[in-house]
This record gives sequence, C-alpha cells and structure tokens, in this order.
Amino acid sequence: MQFPSEAPLSAEAYDFLARLIYERSRIRLGPDKHSLVSGRLGQRLRHLGLNDYWDYCKLLQSPVGEGEIGELIDLISTNHTEFFREQAHFDLLDRNILPAIANRLVLAQRPLRVWSAAASSGEEVYSLAIVLAEFARLRSGFSWQLEASDISMRMLDRCRRGIYPTDRVNLPSPELLPRYFQRGFDEREGYYRVKAELRQKINVQYINLFQPSYSIGRGQDVIFCRNVMIYFDVESREWLVNRLTEYLAPGGYLFVGHSESLIGVRHKLRAAWPSVYMRPE
Repeated sequence: MQFPSEAPLSAEAYDFLARLIYERSRIRLGPDKHSLVSGRLGQRLRHLGLNDYWDYCKLLQSPVGEGEIGELIDLISTNHTEFFREQAHFDLLDRNILPAIANRLVLAQRPLRVWSAAASSGEEVYSLAIVLAEFARLRSGFSWQLEASDISMRMLDRCRRGIYPTDRVNLPSPELLPRYFQRGFDEREGYYRVKAELRQKINVQYINLFQPSYSIGRGQDVIFCRNVMIYFDVESREWLVNRLTEYLAPGGYLFVGHSESLIGVRHKLRAAWPSVYMRPE
C-alpha cells in the first residue's frame, strides 16, 4: 500500500478540496498552496487509514463526511498569533478608547462588550483580558465581558486551557506575569498558565464567520478581527465587514490587522485610526 504522504495529490482532488474549503470558510487556496495542502493532510489520511487523497474527497462527500469537513478546515487554517501582537492596538484600546467610554458604561451600569472573532490559541484573547482587567483595577464600577471564537476546534481547546511555553509569554510589563499567570512545576515546568479568575471571565466558542448566524450578542463595543481577512477575496471581506458591523454597537470599534485594509470594500464604518474603524452613532 502506498502511504498518502507518498501518493500524489492529484489536480482533480486538489481542486475539489480548494472549492470545498472556500465554500465553507471563504479561505481561498490558489495553485501555489498545493504542497501546503498535501503536507497538512498526509498525517490525517494515515490516521483515517485511507489509501489516497481522492478516497479522502469521497469521504468528505459521504453522509458521514460533514464532521470531517471541520477537521479539514481546522488543518488548513493558519493560526499564527502571539501575546500583544501589533501592540499599538492594545495601547490604543487602553489609552484612548477605554477612557473615552468608561464613564458612559458605568453610568449605564453595563459591561464593556468585547469580541475576539479570530481567537486562535488564545494569545490575543488573554492580551485583551489583561488590558481590560488592568483598566478595571483602576476604574471603580467598570466591568467587562469578553467573547472568544474561532473556526478551529483544536485552537479553541488551547485557548480554553490557557497554557503556553515560557518563551511565548511576552508581556509589556514584568509585573503582569505574576498577576495573571501561574508558573508550571514538574511536568508543566517551562510553561505558564493563565490564572483561573481570568480564564473564567472569557466565553470561548466555535464560530465560523460565514455561518448563517452568530451566537454572539449584538451591541459589541469592540470587535477584534485581525489577520484573518488577508485569506479572503474582496467579495468575502465585504460580506464579513458588513456582517460584523451589524454586531457593533453604535460608536463601537472594529480592529483589523495592520497588514489588512478595507480599500475596495464597501462598508458603513468610519476610519478612526490606522486599521481601526468606528460604526457611526
């Protein structure tokens, strides 16, 4: 028997997989991603005991294939992230946005609502949580709630656990580490875990941004959807931006990645800062 990692990924099988991935996630795979798909799926085929990639395509089309489609998208998704990635966004949130809206929220007796819409393994989410917790320590009456979602169940599991290698926990100030993390011992030596009181503040759930409806409340004050739209075509970016706008509160902010742009995308938002957009009130 030829192992899948040795069997070639035919053009026909690749085209089928690329179409299916686009239909379900809007991730567009061009011809240059052939080797990436082959490399990421080889181990999965061995795990399933399949002979070649076309057998895998037939599985995806079968009555039991729906669950496997989620596994496929999970394997294909790119999940690069880090703590306080593109730190200017977190500084902007802390120094400009939160001070501007905190009084209004406290008077209304409602929490700040924040959604990390492409949470990956959780570094962005916990970076946001630290900023919000630090602000709340100094502002009486201020409260917050944080939603975290992603298309990858594997990444969401990591997010829920909140365990990271020591060399990846890079924070803006040294005092934040003992305040929000526990150092691992014995089998967890070399790792830090986000403290339970912070993890428990975050609602983590699966969301495909192109699914028919979201299990997220409307009226979000801040949505982070960063470094994900670079994988979408203009039509998909436009659909997503306008969908996210519906979930923003009037005066709420949408953050996109520094390398992303809404140029060529029709939307109803107003540019507030570089890569930050505001829904008009």
